[in-house]
Amino acid sequence: MTSPEQRMADLLKTFGEPAASTAHLLCDRHPADAVAFTLVGKDLTGHDMTFGELRDRSARMAGALADLGVGVGDRVATLMGKSAELLVATLAIWRLGAVQVPLFTAFAPPAIALRTTGNGTKVVITDADQRPKLDLESGFPSERPWRIVTTGPVEGDDLGFAALEAGHTPQAEPVALGGDATIVELFTSGTAGTPKAVPIPLRAVAGFVMYQEFGLDQRPEDVYWNAADPGWAYGLYYAIIGPLAIGQRSLLFNSLFSAESTWAVLSRYGVTNFTAGPTVYRKLRASELPAPDDLRLRCCSAAGEPLPPDVVDWARETLGVPVRDHYGSTELGMAICHAWHPALRTDIKPGSMGRPMPGWAVKVLREDTNSAVAKTDIPGRVVIDIPASPLMWFQGYRDAPEQTAEKFSPDGRWFYTGDTAARDEEGDLFFSGRGDDVILMAGYRIGPFEVESVLLEHPAVVEAAAVGVPHEEYGEMVEAFVVLRPGDAEPGDALAAELQQLVRERFATHAYPRSIHFVAELPKTSSGKTQRFLLRPQASSGRGR
Repeated sequence: MTSPEQRMADLLKTFGEPAASTAHLLCDRHPADAVAFTLVGKDLTGHDMTFGELRDRSARMAGALADLGVGVGDRVATLMGKSAELLVATLAIWRLGAVQVPLFTAFAPPAIALRTTGNGTKVVITDADQRPKLDLESGFPSERPWRIVTTGPVEGDDLGFAALEAGHTPQAEPVALGGDATIVELFTSGTAGTPKAVPIPLRAVAGFVMYQEFGLDQRPEDVYWNAADPGWAYGLYYAIIGPLAIGQRSLLFNSLFSAESTWAVLSRYGVTNFTAGPTVYRKLRASELPAPDDLRLRCCSAAGEPLPPDVVDWARETLGVPVRDHYGSTELGMAICHAWHPALRTDIKPGSMGRPMPGWAVKVLREDTNSAVAKTDIPGRVVIDIPASPLMWFQGYRDAPEQTAEKFSPDGRWFYTGDTAARDEEGDLFFSGRGDDVILMAGYRIGPFEVESVLLEHPAVVEAAAVGVPHEEYGEMVEAFVVLRPGDAEPGDALAAELQQLVRERFATHAYPRSIHFVAELPKTSSGKTQRFLLRPQASSGRGR
């Protein structure tokens, strides 16, 4: 058996070579008749897409995008669900040496505009049901500096996805730019300001594969399903990129969550290796539907938010296996976990998120200095020891030097995750809190800044603060505190509903505040920063509208 250390060394060499090609490593090198994905529709029927089909279709689409002027380093955004077209588009982008910009399908027009303007985006590829968000009449805040390719009916200057794919000869050879080339630009959730662009290089895939093979223990005989959305890091890294890199079949279910459909997919397709956000497990537990009798689960994993210990116990009894908690971030991928692989597996401790993965040196530092916490079980800042972490790939946000500087120590040794945790004597880490006030709802990372920015668009709002409060089913829910301009509006249910709808329309449908608290002022530090931690107890008390 290859050791984790040897496997890591091989992967770093493969994905870091100067002549490395993304399309070759993630598609073309695999057997043409091997199944890459089983695409499951809303009616639960499945279609197998082989690596050969994916290679041929993406090569034709690459030719079409090249004719539209897309080349090395250009951005192409994908506003798409979990479909064959998303896979084809993504591989086509990489064939050209271009950069994919994934867009979450719940985003409203302003959030889409922020991620597609001023960064060299040449094309936005969209599903038919998402296309109206790109209309200037729907509230898109600026002129669109890119062409639109749609999977639906073609109107105006739009181009049809199917016609483009069918009407072009395949690109001869994929571009090879090496391990340092950016393949994806994914945005953070914007917890400390405007969402920041994270350039993801090809060499980062070495770490994604390490997690796929050792954290999740995905094996060739597994039926693997990652239910996370590919518009966010966990779904993109480990439902799309990781499975493509290891060349093993995965499920891609193109439907919104429901307990009924989740049970049905697990049962009908004989899923053996399943991973999702803790909210999925909580919703399955909360539903009145019994678990199918024919489940074949071997591994269950969770990531995106802290995993409650009672979910682990429920899963062990209902699913036949416990859920193992995993921790990471957009800038790292997964770095800490209760690994499933026999070489790394340890007993699950209630409340623990596990131990650092091979390739990651994780330290817990004091709040006031860059020195280690002296005692175990005392929370401190979670940091990555960069020189001791060969899988570390993040070097900074695009065009955001100040925000980049805040994530690294001046001497370049430490990467600050922004989270706090305690470590026990055996090395297990226990999540304590988040320094960046990110809200984790149903596996989605919601930055309070984006919610607050939309609320401040209302002429009656002077100040706003968004916080996350505990919720039994979703993990956390968004609530907001609002200071009104004197005399402009009366606080009440009507104004609260107006503000909630504004967030739905201007940011994302899932991120609207479930309660609005009208207050005279917000608690702040002497430097003027809002102290959200003082607002959370008021929010969780249930007051508000």
